[in-house]
Amino acid sequence: MEKQLRLSKKDRLSVWWRSTFIQGSWNYERMQNGGWAYAMIPAIKRLYKTKEDRSAALKRHLEFFNTHPYVASPILGVTLALEEDRANGAPVDDVAIQGVKVGMMGPLAGIGDPVFWFTIKPILGALAASLAMTGNILGPILYFVLWNLIRMGFTWYTQEFGYKAGSKITDDLSGGLLRDITKGASILGMFILGALVNRWVSIKFTPTVSSVQLDDGAYIDWDKLPSGSEGVKTALEQQASGLSLSDIKVTTLQDNLDSLIPGLAALLLTLLCMWLLKKKVSPIIMILGLFVVGVVFHVLNIM
Repeated sequence: MEKQLRLSKKDRLSVWWRSTFIQGSWNYERMQNGGWAYAMIPAIKRLYKTKEDRSAALKRHLEFFNTHPYVASPILGVTLALEEDRANGAPVDDVAIQGVKVGMMGPLAGIGDPVFWFTIKPILGALAASLAMTGNILGPILYFVLWNLIRMGFTWYTQEFGYKAGSKITDDLSGGLLRDITKGASILGMFILGALVNRWVSIKFTPTVSSVQLDDGAYIDWDKLPSGSEGVKTALEQQASGLSLSDIKVTTLQDNLDSLIPGLAALLLTLLCMWLLKKKVSPIIMILGLFVVGVVFHVLNIM
């Protein structure tokens, strides 16, 4: 019976250490793919013996990948398990491996930012700053030690968790468990993407649709306001009560769009970008195209 190939703890530690540099070759086209492939090299060397197999493995791990750098660890763990079973003859193809990576990276990215950047880091920073402001040298030392203990401990244990969970996933490939997990993660990722579109994508059309002269009393009469700070206070109170800042109400194309379906333009632009990605259009070309279109439309007073 042929001996099963297994990744040792030393191999997994090497992958974990290399994953620290996952942002090291970040690029606009495939983002973290270089750092991801670099982290996978110890496992690839252990599992595949021929130059052709190693080259093929590196090539499939140079596909697009991007998530929060710390929550990439559980995805690494699952991928290690999939590669291990593939090397031992399990029916794990390139599509399954890439599908798991893509399906997990979106939902986990939405977890990493609020947990690490918006919770743990500010708390440790505030603690360290309070010590440093009193002249205590323990401030920066404490911050450095605690942050790295949390970061490195989290990445190691979640990578191990992913590795063990990934092995269980591949045990039931014939039952479709991997397909169901990938589908569920993809749906969750699309849900999070949809929630973030309106927040992160901003498009405003500036053409004027109409200009209407307002009646007296519907706008702030600046000439009749008291002088000094009392006038400023009165103006703010009148604006809060619903009075217009000027005697002409200008309605733009964006105002009409927002009254019909808020965020429609941002959604359409996002769907267009997704369609272009599906058609294998380079992200760099898309970024340059959006930049040029934005500048031209601004010059023409369209946006």
